[in-house]
Amino acid sequence: MTNSEGATSTLPRTVEIKDNHEPPRESWSGKTEFVLSCVGQCIGMGNVWRFPYLCYRNGGGAFLVPYFLTAVFVGVPMYFMELALGQWLSVGGLGVWKVSPIFKGVGFAATIAAFWLNTYYIVVLSWTLFYLFSSFTSILPWSTCDNEWNTGRCMSEYERYRIPFSCSNATYSLSVNMSSANNLTTKYVSPVTEFWENNVLQISSGIDDPGTLRWQLSLTLLTIWVLCYFCIWKGVQWTGKVVYVTALFPYFLLFCLLIRGVTLPGALEGIRFYIVPDMSRLLDSKVWVDATSQVLFSYGLGLGSLIALGSYNKYNNNIYKDAVLISMLNSSTSIFAGFVIFSVVGFMAQEQGVPISSVAAGGNHRPGLAFLAYPSAVIQLPVSPLWAICFFLMLLMLGLDSQFVTMEGFFTAIIDEFPHTLRKHRELFIAFVCLLSYLVGLSMVTQGGMYLFQIFDNYAASGICLLLLIFFECIAISWGYGVNRFYENLKDMFGFYPSNFWKICWVVTTPAICFGVAVFRIISFTPFQYDQYVFPVWAHVFGGLLAISSIGVIPLYMIVKFLSAQGSFSTVRKIFIAFNANCYIYSIVSSELK
Repeated sequence: MTNSEGATSTLPRTVEIKDNHEPPRESWSGKTEFVLSCVGQCIGMGNVWRFPYLCYRNGGGAFLVPYFLTAVFVGVPMYFMELALGQWLSVGGLGVWKVSPIFKGVGFAATIAAFWLNTYYIVVLSWTLFYLFSSFTSILPWSTCDNEWNTGRCMSEYERYRIPFSCSNATYSLSVNMSSANNLTTKYVSPVTEFWENNVLQISSGIDDPGTLRWQLSLTLLTIWVLCYFCIWKGVQWTGKVVYVTALFPYFLLFCLLIRGVTLPGALEGIRFYIVPDMSRLLDSKVWVDATSQVLFSYGLGLGSLIALGSYNKYNNNIYKDAVLISMLNSSTSIFAGFVIFSVVGFMAQEQGVPISSVAAGGNHRPGLAFLAYPSAVIQLPVSPLWAICFFLMLLMLGLDSQFVTMEGFFTAIIDEFPHTLRKHRELFIAFVCLLSYLVGLSMVTQGGMYLFQIFDNYAASGICLLLLIFFECIAISWGYGVNRFYENLKDMFGFYPSNFWKICWVVTTPAICFGVAVFRIISFTPFQYDQYVFPVWAHVFGGLLAISSIGVIPLYMIVKFLSAQGSFSTVRKIFIAFNANCYIYSIVSSELK
């Protein structure tokens, strides 16, 4: 057996003494439940609105080139590594770092980032539930301008392009020509936009004006938290039953929406806009940055949830094949969702008489395509409430399983770290954390909550923070523990050595791409905006602190671990080398026992 430097190791296979008083750990009832949980975790709202918009913004089909390259050299290798780590050690995202203790800060960072993500991602589901409830009506409330939240500037985008027009009766005569129409188009506000801003959000002037709590959203947020709690409170055997619905039903709805979308007038133009490549965009570095960010975000990497899902597997399960197939399904779903969305966008463009780029631009912030563009499209469809219900029910299902599986990863990491205390009180511990997260989330359902949501969304568990987290995770296993050692463990699980392609990715390409993109994003950093709103400096400082609260734990833990060790520098170095060797012995023993 060889270590990471290629030297031969003859470490003995001893017997590990188990703690018989430790509460038993669950496992999946069957492989299907594991696969569906992985599918539900990595396929979420980002596949439905974020991927199609990024594809549009970055040259249509040309975006697929960096997207697939990043998926091959970063996404799939890290997906495989995380699932294999969990299955090999049968422990959550904190316990796995016994194989390389100096990098345990990676586990803490992932757990903190998962907590922030669970806190703010669920707010999107509260908006979705609000729209779903609002769709159970004969006339969709965002289709007209005669509601209490509408202003005098309200005018449907489907009406203003029917100008010029004239009408008259016995008393009055009205004529609107193109010059006055052009003046109207610069001043009108869509009823869809007014429903979103004036009714759903009741959005304030800025982040420093929080306003009052939106009680309707606080109730929908509470409802989602209760649903998520009962999806995971009994452990993975209960979660495995829930995903049969939450992971499969969205595909049925997505297929129904595609059939309806491609039969609409203008759909082919929208699809052509989506897939026809603009190859010149490949020279733009931002295209590659967006592709990397989308792969890491949509694959659910770096948060410990995949480690948790893998940890409930049988030791000899062929996770190798599972990881590749699920990753392919993830990317295929993103592309499939693009056809659904852009068939409808093409229809909208034809109905409004505008270029497709003008319609697609409505998704220039994360919630845009889901809560502005698509709701605008369904009001032109026959039986529009039915299609609105289907769309928002699909979004809810997609978001729910991503949410509660990420929660499962967070709770698995904490409970496995303190099994004697928490495993027998799992339901109470989960209830306490859900309540705490709900109270934090209430700050994002105030009138100024959207601005705070944007800060969390851009800093807490995505972007530079996520890139660096995955970089350190990959380095910890491939260089800290040793990629050759890890390959021996994989052979023990599968009965064969995986392709050397994964070794090259883990040692070179994956950390290089993650670190390179992170450095580029730091160098080219420009403060983001929400629509036309410019955030104050203190808001970005707060966002930076959110990022540091997770990623900063990694070097901090290393420093504390090093300083707390006794002896000279050379002595401490020898201790860490010996400690890693002992951890290697532990890994062999664990494999033998399983």
